[in-house]
Amino acid sequence: MRTTIDIPEPLYQRVKSQAAKQGTSIKALVLKALEHELLPEQPPASEVPYFARRKLNPEFRKLMESGALRGGRDSTDIISEERDREVS
Repeated sequence: MRTTIDIPEPLYQRVKSQAAKQGTSIKALVLKALEHELLPEQPPASEVPYFARRKLNPEFRKLMESGALRGGRDSTDIISEERDREVS
């Protein structure tokens, strides 16, 4: 769809300059900006809990998927045994 909008000259010059820097057209830059502005709102990263933002180390993921970490002792068992020894 075609439309006409009036862009103030200083803003147009900034858009034109930015498009040239990115090696793209003014149309592509404006469409990208509009799409970005109209995306569903995402909560700021600070509002997303840490555990929801964390990423698993790729090397650790490979170990987990390979099964190399199965069959070991659970750390909670080790801690419980240590506490039991301290109380005795």
